[in-house]
Amino acid sequence: MDIKTQKTRARTQAKARRQEFSLSDDVSAAAVELMNHFPTARFRGASIGGIWPLPGEIDLRPLLEALSAQGHALSLPCTPRKGKPLTFRSWSPIDPLKAGPYGTREPYPKQAEVFPALVFVPLLAFTLSGERLGYGGGFYDRTLAAMRMRQDIFACGIAFAAQEAAHIPTGPHDVPLDGILTDKYFKAF
Repeated sequence: MDIKTQKTRARTQAKARRQEFSLSDDVSAAAVELMNHFPTARFRGASIGGIWPLPGEIDLRPLLEALSAQGHALSLPCTPRKGKPLTFRSWSPIDPLKAGPYGTREPYPKQAEVFPALVFVPLLAFTLSGERLGYGGGFYDRTLAAMRMRQDIFACGIAFAAQEAAHIPTGPHDVPLDGILTDKYFKAF
């Protein structure tokens, strides 16, 4: 079986597993638990690239609000046309957002482009060795590769602990994570 078929099957299984968990009573508590597991001392003062959660994803917004209150500069990704890397633009919890593609929310183009040191990365599944199964568009793989050519960054997956997998099919263009933050733990790889 080729890698594309393997990934398609893995995405179907991961979406079903995440959907099953996201319907449980633990979802709202999971957002709060992210704050308890975030390694504040490790990333003190870091510029942070967040994500606006899609339906079924763990809600990062309470953590982003707490980080903003602690003085971190925040940004959110803006989705370009297919084949290009994401652009991160300055954002604070009081800033308005516009509708983006794929159901996302993103800062307006007038917001300054930034290059965060810590980038939260959405995913469908992850392994404890840093492999990530994304949605299949390659946006984060392209973005992380481009950002790492410019500066050191810490790519941190953001997920429910229930999204952990023993194995994920990967290809040569898949960029590994540097760590994972879940509702149960933080782990650097």
